[in-house]
Amino acid sequence: MLLCGKGYEIVTAASAKEALEILEHEYFPLVITDILMPGIDGIEFLKQIKSIYNNTIEVIMVTGYGSIETAVQTMKMGAFGYFIKSHDPEELVLEIKKVEKMMELTCMNIHNESQSNKDALLGSKNKEMHELWELVQQVAASKASILIMGESGVGKEIVAQRLHQISGRGKRPFIPLNCQHYPENLIESELFGHEKGAFTGALSKRVGKLEETNGGTIFLDEIGDMDLGTQVKLLRVLESRQIERIGSNKLINVDFRLISATNKNVYEKVKEGTFREDFLYRINTIEIHIPPLRKRREDLEDFIEFFLQRFSRETGKSILEIEPRTKEFLLNYDYPGNVRELKNMIERLVILSNNGVLQINQSEQIEIFEENLSSSSSQDELLSYKEAKQEFEKKYIKEALFTCGNNITKTAERMGMSRRQLFNKIVEYKIDTSEK
Repeated sequence: MLLCGKGYEIVTAASAKEALEILEHEYFPLVITDILMPGIDGIEFLKQIKSIYNNTIEVIMVTGYGSIETAVQTMKMGAFGYFIKSHDPEELVLEIKKVEKMMELTCMNIHNESQSNKDALLGSKNKEMHELWELVQQVAASKASILIMGESGVGKEIVAQRLHQISGRGKRPFIPLNCQHYPENLIESELFGHEKGAFTGALSKRVGKLEETNGGTIFLDEIGDMDLGTQVKLLRVLESRQIERIGSNKLINVDFRLISATNKNVYEKVKEGTFREDFLYRINTIEIHIPPLRKRREDLEDFIEFFLQRFSRETGKSILEIEPRTKEFLLNYDYPGNVRELKNMIERLVILSNNGVLQINQSEQIEIFEENLSSSSSQDELLSYKEAKQEFEKKYIKEALFTCGNNITKTAERMGMSRRQLFNKIVEYKIDTSEK
């Protein structure tokens, strides 16, 4: 009642065991616990919290007069402080405010550290990447349009942001726009803006991204998917540095630097007639090619460490070690989804980790990562409906079997189908049910 009245969000547990279970699924910066408890007592509870979560969770011990010495002893074990039950409750509130203040300072330090730690993604032990960053340094200050090419997930936007940051436009806006997300009529409105009433649904005037950039950099991701009509209009803007909002004939001067990116072979698209040659040569005064992660394995350990620290901080989970089999997998996997896939995989493993150990078998079966990401991330072509349905069905059945310990009868019941139907699907998709 006291703490809720002070505006704190509280979750209670009837035992240390129950509290540890809650902490596995949700992060709390502070635990307030009694010392004398049945089952796991406060001392053992404190030890377990500190061994698993280190300093990401603070602990205040609650004690009676008879065990003040014990409470003081717990501070040597890592407790933040203690509160004597018969004292003024405001003393407890003061202790909590001290924790709050310390957490705020820690968050500020982490933010500053994470800003500088971004350099970890900008460096490389790989010769090709080292040359790439040297090129970025050379061309950043120029006004040239730059085209960044590479597979999905290699970090094209990180390169674009770096180009912007160290250019003369670094203090002006950096505005990203994914061309894949917009149909022809909408992307033009996003880029050039529109006047009120220009088309159905245009209820007010809108300033476009090119105008909004105002001396900064616009980053057009997946430009290989831009339709021919928009290419023509953007080409004209690149030559004149003037735009017309949709529904207006007034010319507006715009000042922006264009950085584009694509995972498509735009030269092939030119041959196919789906990408304009004159537009291509206008957007790629400088071409930057980012190699896939599988061709720069020298950087894997640094990337893994970077994402481990990042997600350990974000989740409040302290990772003490990586299980050897897991580390071997992480260093040898091909990462068809590149840095994005590695990032997502580490985040998932940290969230599912227990006792400070990173283990691959605590995530979904790794075969799912391999099948889904190699079939979707590394392919430009959209799967047919039939193929997509089969991929989903296979993944769903494997996940269901894994959840039910590969018990076919139990899995069929949970899925709402007969055992025979499920068995036929297992045979059809050649799913191995022997692994537990």
